[in-house]
Amino acid sequence: MTFNKIKMAIYATFLTNYYGFRLKKALNTQEKKRLRVEYSKLILDKLNIEIDIINRDKFPKDGQFLLVSNHRSIIDPLIVENIAKDSSVYGHWVAKKELYNSFFFGLFVRNGGTILLDRESSQMSFFFKEIKECVKAGNSIFIFPEGTRNKSANVLGEFQGGAQLIAVKNKLLILPVYIRSNADEILKLALKNPQNSYKIEVQIGDIIDYKDRSVPLEEAYKKQFNIS
Repeated sequence: MTFNKIKMAIYATFLTNYYGFRLKKALNTQEKKRLRVEYSKLILDKLNIEIDIINRDKFPKDGQFLLVSNHRSIIDPLIVENIAKDSSVYGHWVAKKELYNSFFFGLFVRNGGTILLDRESSQMSFFFKEIKECVKAGNSIFIFPEGTRNKSANVLGEFQGGAQLIAVKNKLLILPVYIRSNADEILKLALKNPQNSYKIEVQIGDIIDYKDRSVPLEEAYKKQFNIS
């Protein structure tokens, strides 16, 4: 590990746990949103990464949605928080069990407004119940429908079936977001050469009605962003 990577790891670990404690004391969801945006901006600024948003006006100012995004990098949630910052839309992230138990992310994830997805559990009723409660409280759900980071050579990994089911069961309009740049490659460059500036391009798609089940969500997503 290079000296720059070590410095960034120490900084990110401190910041993540510091904001984890602050999120625990947050009084409401909008304060949590503000803290998450603040944290995301500090990390991205430290990496000299700018987010360039295509169709920014398509991101709703308010309302409830199932936000779906592709997933290639550990900084993808920070990117999504960045593009949602100018709206009142607050989303509970679907987070896998490994993140809850992580030394690096655990405190932040547990306090930051997330819904635990335990793939090893034989019962998913608690997971869907928690989602329903979050939606009933007036909040959105943010999810990576690929289920995990896409580390393959393919632009997009296969969507799991859960995302569309969540939208239908909770009557949530689907808000597609596509991180066009390979954020993982850009993150590696930023860690290697922190003196340079970098840009990640993100595109906001058109709202997909949860009632429209004529095509699978993955197919509708690919069509919107011309992904072959």
